[in-house]
Order: sequence, then C-alpha cells, then structure tokens
Amino acid sequence: MRIVLPGLFDLQVNGFGGVDFNAPDITADRVVEAFERMRKTGVTRCLPTLITSSFDRFAASARVLGRVSDPAIAGIHMEGPYISPEDGARGAHLRAHVARASVEDFKRRQHAAGGRIVLVTLAPEVRGAMPLVEHLVAAGVRVAIGHTAATPQQIGEAIGAGATLATHLGNGCPQMLPRHPNVIWELLAADTMLASVIVDGHHLPPATVKAMIRAKGAGRTILVTDAVAAAGCAPGRYSVGGVDCELGEDGRVALPGTPYLAGSSLTLDRAIANTVLFTGLPIDVVVPMASTIPAAYMGMTTAGTVTADWEPGSGEFQIRGAGP
Repeated sequence: MRIVLPGLFDLQVNGFGGVDFNAPDITADRVVEAFERMRKTGVTRCLPTLITSSFDRFAASARVLGRVSDPAIAGIHMEGPYISPEDGARGAHLRAHVARASVEDFKRRQHAAGGRIVLVTLAPEVRGAMPLVEHLVAAGVRVAIGHTAATPQQIGEAIGAGATLATHLGNGCPQMLPRHPNVIWELLAADTMLASVIVDGHHLPPATVKAMIRAKGAGRTILVTDAVAAAGCAPGRYSVGGVDCELGEDGRVALPGTPYLAGSSLTLDRAIANTVLFTGLPIDVVVPMASTIPAAYMGMTTAGTVTADWEPGSGEFQIRGAGP
C-alpha cells in the first residue's frame, strides 16, 4: 500500500551515515552529507545533537552546525553537560565533562552556536539547574529532563519551572530503580510533559514501549532515533563525541565491554514500523509521533512529504522518496 506522509522530524540525532556531529573534525559538507542520507529514511528536518564535552570541543562543533544553511537543520539539541555524573544515568557521556548548570556557561555555548540551540536536556538535580531552566524558558528554548537520577520533588520543581519533555524516557537513568517512586513513573504521570522514546528494540523492550505509550498517550509521545555515526552503516567500531562505540550485527550500539548503550543505529522510518508492531496502533496514529508532534512541540512545522510503501500485516515499511 502506497502512502504519503509529512516529512519526518527527528529531535535527537548525534550523527548518521558515518558522520559524527560531535567529531572535532566535523565540516559543513559532512553535515550536509549526513542530512542527504537521512532524507532517504524520510527525515526532512532534525535537531543535530551535541552531547557532553568540554566547552572548546562543543564550541567547535556548534560553530560548524551554526553555519550550515541546509533547511534540514531546525536547530541544535544540546544534551548535557548539565547531567547526572552517576553510572547508568550518565549513559555514554564522559564523566570528566559533566558540569554544574550555569546560565553563563549556556550563554557561551549559545553564542558559539550562533543562537541555534533550541532544546536542552539536563538533570534537575544538578546544581544550578533551576535558574538555568527559568532562563531557557524565558529565552524560548525548550527544556527536557534526561540523564537523571532526580527525586520526585526535583522533577516537580523542573516541571514547575517550565521543563516540557522527557528525553528518551526509560533510558539515561540508573539501571536499578526502586519500584516506586522513581523517575520513570514521575515523568510518565506528568500530564504537561511529552516523552521521547527510542523504539529500536534495544533501548526498550516491546512491552515497555507499549505500556509507556499507552500511559503517556500517543499525542504526547515523540519517536526519536538518538542515532550516532553508525546509523546506516555496517557493523563495526565508530565514535560519538570522542567515545568509542561498537555496532553489532543485531543493530545494537554499545560501549565496548560494557552493558551501556551509546546511542543507536535506528532510522526514524524503522522506529515507526517498530512502534506499530510493538503497540498494535494503526500507522496513521504512529506517524505523527515522528513528524507533526515533534514539529508542533518545537513550535515549528514539518517540511515536504514522504512517499512510502506500507504492508500492514508484515510490518514492512519502505521509504520511496521525499519531496517538497
């Protein structure tokens, strides 16, 4: 069955097709090359994501991204460095560069990015987080909660200050949590919060995806890839922000020799197909989670249309082309 969709919109992509947006030698041409490869998976707009790093390294990548005029770039997602230093919650982010939240530090980073940072993921428990959340909201920058081991009170304070998104819910949190209360329940229950999820079968089991989307609601769920340079590539060794990672034959991207995931090799078209399979929801309910819902959350619009072949019974979903 041939279907036409709005262009897909990925709020969290660290790299694609062998290109790492966090690499010290990233160039504008390489960024555009990655966008061209993503377009073949239906993504017409995205937020290139810069993760925890030193200011100098962040600034180098941000300056390159800030100069890219390709219409695919809708802004920059800054994930860290204001996150939990704890194992599990920190994920693949380098502990050495985790930092307290600071309005002045953010202003330096925003200046380096040419004002293009539009989404910041932080941990509410980090020192200085609340003044920064208030500053970001006043400046029109969206605030997400992620990579956190925050208490319910700290989460509530961040939401009260204007945080509106849970970044890759169910991931970027301690591996062992109390049954209740915990960060997942708090963010699921928060009616003003949307939640992004990585539906690759590795970050979250199918039953967890189904339960989370049922609890949060399809209209408040956003599909993201959290893709790294390994996405769209053969199994092997890659890097994200100077951290080595390994793409296995099963599509899982992890820190070598550890149980920790390091982004994904997921594409957004595959995320749509997986979500239909995992939840049983019809595709016309799932597609907005990867297109119009993230666009609306950012106060933006989708770009162009995507033509795809969809076989409802088999889960086959094939992008055929993207147009204006």
